[in-house]
Amino acid sequence: MATWETLRELASALPEVQHSTSYGTPACKVRGKVFARLLEDGQRAAIFTHEREGLVAADPVTFTVPDHYVNYPMVVVNLSTVDNQELGELLAESWRLRAPKRLATTRHW
Repeated sequence: MATWETLRELASALPEVQHSTSYGTPACKVRGKVFARLLEDGQRAAIFTHEREGLVAADPVTFTVPDHYVNYPMVVVNLSTVDNQELGELLAESWRLRAPKRLATTRHW
């Protein structure tokens, strides 16, 4: 079972990650751009991805796309059911999507 602290630790392994807030909840940012944030319920996180349809189809208990996120390339992740390795991979993808191109194309980890 992952928690926000698990997510935060995994995100911290990525280059130039800042821990901040977004819409009043904890968030992980790269150069000021959010790539993951805890939702208000404290049990789920919103993460950028281009794979959301596949994730939701494969595991709709863990991955959802609430109406609020339909127009954004984000998936909502249930932290209590996500595998830590999969969460780490999602965070790395999200980081690459949100980081400046020059930083994202340089392998740092």
